[in-house]
Amino acid sequence: MHQMRTQDTHCTIKVVAVCYIKILTLLPFMVIKPQPGTLFCSPVSSRKYFEFGTRMALTKSHPFLKYLLHLAHDNLDFRLPEIKALLSLRGKPFHPYENFNEKSPFWRLKDLSEEDVRGIMARSVCAKSAFELWGHGQTHSELRTSLLNYPLENMSPFMQKDSTYRINVYTFNKTLEFTDRLKRIDALDYLPFEGTVSLKSPQHIFCLLEDYGTDPNSIPEHPIHIYFGRWIADGQRELIRSHSVKNRHFIGNTSMDAGLSLIMANHAKVKENDLVFDPFVGTGSLLVACSHFGAYVCGTDIDYNTIHGKGRSSRRNQKWRGPDENIRANLRQYGTEKMYLDVMVSDASKPVWRNAALFDAIITDPPYGIRESTRRTGSHKDITKPPEGIYVESHVPVSQVYHLSDIFTDLLNFSAQHLVMGGTLVYWLPVYQPEYCEEMVPLHPCLRLISNCEQTLSSHTSRRLITMEKIKEPEELDSSAHLADPCFSPYQGHNAFREKYFSGLNKKCGKDNNKSDVNVE
Repeated sequence: MHQMRTQDTHCTIKVVAVCYIKILTLLPFMVIKPQPGTLFCSPVSSRKYFEFGTRMALTKSHPFLKYLLHLAHDNLDFRLPEIKALLSLRGKPFHPYENFNEKSPFWRLKDLSEEDVRGIMARSVCAKSAFELWGHGQTHSELRTSLLNYPLENMSPFMQKDSTYRINVYTFNKTLEFTDRLKRIDALDYLPFEGTVSLKSPQHIFCLLEDYGTDPNSIPEHPIHIYFGRWIADGQRELIRSHSVKNRHFIGNTSMDAGLSLIMANHAKVKENDLVFDPFVGTGSLLVACSHFGAYVCGTDIDYNTIHGKGRSSRRNQKWRGPDENIRANLRQYGTEKMYLDVMVSDASKPVWRNAALFDAIITDPPYGIRESTRRTGSHKDITKPPEGIYVESHVPVSQVYHLSDIFTDLLNFSAQHLVMGGTLVYWLPVYQPEYCEEMVPLHPCLRLISNCEQTLSSHTSRRLITMEKIKEPEELDSSAHLADPCFSPYQGHNAFREKYFSGLNKKCGKDNNKSDVNVE
């Protein structure tokens, strides 16, 4: 019995040895891709290759692939709600890995497919690129270990002999010299690439990403984290340039920035064939963004000249608007005129729509009283009747002050009435920073607050992008909810935003003048 076991052991060793020798005879040379300007080949050590193959064979397959999002380091508050909204459109939750840091430019996500990631990147303007994450670590040694433990069956389809590839090196918050980038690539010689390097048009792109933190005044010598993965897709950052207000046919004093308009459309989960409405449409920047994602768009505004493209131009070297400066022309400029329904002159405080749920999303930027006045049409109902026997000339004013608190109350009531179930309201709320608290955000029984993001305007003011979702149909009691529950009462402090804005501005100017006086002395 002992002799038979010995013979079996020797046979097993012989089979393993033969297989090992065959593997060594079939090993190819591996091509490593340097930075542009150089191209070279280096042989892979047989021992390294065998070590890699052995470890891969022993590694169990992962049920889900890991993905890495590289995000732009601007509009930080808006990034998480945008990614969550885009995942929600695909019916997917947001599941980051442990130690998730919202302010970091790199997010690791799980429970997603490559199709989900491509869907996000086809719309996101906050994300730069997405990768299938093959390995990561705090040091290059940890990265190596992580990569060697990644399933070979996930790598091999992108490392075939008949494929072409390129490796890029990207660093955040630090610039590497060309020679240092080459060293980073050379250090990856343990990866079993078999294809041919193609710098111009590779079939597969891989990226080594090093994170040096977010503080430009305290850059560490070594990266705090390193990632390696296969590039999947880029985000839609190019839309910020192509849709820039600078190159737009029709603009006004308060035309919304292209990037923010697209972010608002994503927060609202605007999709193909949706019906989107803007009650303070202005020059239609938000309609342009929503039509880009395939939605039918319409809007209203109290300003006749803006709606009809008449009056003085907002451009520096142009006195009057041209004959074809209007919202329809803006959509025509971007090839989405077929999504344009219409716009009309209307007062947002007066009901003009039939009582029905009409819109999939309401996206708007109400006037704050700074560059555009907050006004509504006058009404004979607002005139106080004089005592009997006293004659007073009756006069219905053309327009009246429209207080910010009333604007937001009307906007939320309108949205509760006219949004479809699950529809989204996205709007800007101006705030005076020293006084801001969560209780200032207007609420409604039919609307659930989804996100609240801040954009700083000055040292003392900001505006918050509020996203709400309709969760129930309005009932008769909802119109008087503010009487029963104080949380639904409109915050009257919004009405003094204009005064607070200019008082803070005047204080700043006063300080600057005092400084200049001291310098003169």
